[in-house]
Amino acid sequence: MPNTRQAKKRMRRDAKRRLRNRYHLSRMRTYIKNFRRMIENGEIDKAKEYINEVISVIYHTAAKGVIHKNEAARRASRVYKLLNKALQQQQAQA
Repeated sequence: MPNTRQAKKRMRRDAKRRLRNRYHLSRMRTYIKNFRRMIENGEIDKAKEYINEVISVIYHTAAKGVIHKNEAARRASRVYKLLNKALQQQQAQA
């Protein structure tokens, strides 16, 4: 347990930040997971519309300081890569 006033305050502050960070991280992961499900189920058109929301949430999470901006860029790149791969497969089948 904290012994000083400053340590007590830091514990309160960290608890609030931890909850806030968990919310943003969970939200981002959910958007990415939903996007991946769309790709797996062959809903490419839905995924094309949904990708803007996914990218927005990823960069918003970075802006809040929950993840580093380079991690956000990496995640966004992987999402785009997944969509492009699915689009190429769709065109190859057509």
